[in-house]
Amino acid sequence: MATAPERLLRRLEWRLGRRLDGRLQGAYRTVWHGAGIDFTDLRVYLPEDDVRHIDWNVTARVDEPYVRLYTEDRELTCWLVVDRSASMRFGGRNQAGDGKESVATELAISLGRVVSQGGNRVGAILFDNEAHQVIPPRTGRDQILRITRELLRAPARSKAARTTDLSKMLELAAATTVRRRSLVFVMSDFIGDPGWDRPLARLTHRHEVVVIRVVDPAELELPDLGVILVEDAETGEQLLVDTSDPLLRSRLAAEVGAREDAVAAGMRKAGVGAHRITTDQDLAAALVTMVRGSGRGRR
Repeated sequence: MATAPERLLRRLEWRLGRRLDGRLQGAYRTVWHGAGIDFTDLRVYLPEDDVRHIDWNVTARVDEPYVRLYTEDRELTCWLVVDRSASMRFGGRNQAGDGKESVATELAISLGRVVSQGGNRVGAILFDNEAHQVIPPRTGRDQILRITRELLRAPARSKAARTTDLSKMLELAAATTVRRRSLVFVMSDFIGDPGWDRPLARLTHRHEVVVIRVVDPAELELPDLGVILVEDAETGEQLLVDTSDPLLRSRLAAEVGAREDAVAAGMRKAGVGAHRITTDQDLAAALVTMVRGSGRGRR
């Protein structure tokens, strides 16, 4: 009899396999290809080139920007960095879609399955403040099953009433992946302590980083449910509120706008364009759109 991880992986393969495989081009079986370390040539800088590849010595000599070209790795190492903090448990209870944690789980499994095609190695970092787990990168379907099994296992919840330390999560990712340039997927709602833009920028400086922000629609616009008891998932603070109060709705809308602006500013500082996926979206369509966008070119 199939286990829960096997059933989930089979379901995702059936739902997403053909739609995503049709978007993959080239010998690497993924639009996200490896960046090699073997220098091969120089050429004139183009606007779409990564500025990190500029050869400043040559540029200074010829008074024109040149970039270094490298032989691409045939084996790609991919890391799935998944935020498993308390705020990710929000959503999905009173709507057709799944909650943020469930969506992040399916995203991670689906991306791992796509990247693992062609013998690429996939690892995972599952983070919840003090509690975190590192799954070393390996190849094969059994590795994706292992990651699926750990993602379905309920994380040990910290008793400390505090918000998520996103900086610590990103610093752990940087320390874990320091040995080799990799493709890093970061999946989080980015609800947590400020200051995460700097460690994200450091991670981006070394790796190809794809940020996926998982959001529930109720976080963007408060539904009118009358008087309800709300609880902060991370601090445990409870409050009785009237969701139909126009003043409350106006204040919450302003706070949501400020939070969205702060997240967008942090992404700009880190030099990353975040993909936003909501819990009520069709996952397959969202992934196809993301893969198509990532295949247009690199920074």
